[in-house]
Amino acid sequence: MNISETTQEVLAIFGQTEINNKALAILNATDFKYLKDLKLNFNSTLSSEFLSEKECGLVGLSVAANNQNAAMMEFYKNYALKHGATEDELAEAVSCASLLASNNVFYRFRHFTQKEKYTQIPARIRMQLMVKPVTSKEFFELLSLAISAVNGCEMCVNAHEDSLIKLGCKEERIFDAIRIASIVTATGKLIY
Repeated sequence: MNISETTQEVLAIFGQTEINNKALAILNATDFKYLKDLKLNFNSTLSSEFLSEKECGLVGLSVAANNQNAAMMEFYKNYALKHGATEDELAEAVSCASLLASNNVFYRFRHFTQKEKYTQIPARIRMQLMVKPVTSKEFFELLSLAISAVNGCEMCVNAHEDSLIKLGCKEERIFDAIRIASIVTATGKLIY
């Protein structure tokens, strides 16, 4: 298969040289214009006016872990490490994705059913990770919000966004974390 220059550039970001999925092969066949957007959008996840490069990497890692995307997890792990993340911070970003996966399912159920009885029964989901996060309470809430947005839990999105505002987080910082989460999710449809 002939690999277009743009596809090669996208693959190179992730240390890949071969197209390993049909969706990317379809775009590569005509060097479809979206590939250029994808590359630019992805590169925009690496910096922010409101998040440090390390934080961009940790948001990317958490979302990639949530989406079970090995190639993107490896990229963001290395990016975060390069910009000062510790092994504990990496573990926390991945753990957040796992914890929020259970919370998002649980609280979506409560929200969808709208039955008072279910709000009275204890969740019985252990969440010690949220009590004293390695990164900070604010950043852990930011990760939790990003994962909840990706997983589509309205109740969790509202709760985490409210917590962030109460913690003094700027809305622009929140918005950038969600922007990064959306682009990581989109890129993961073509790179894995």
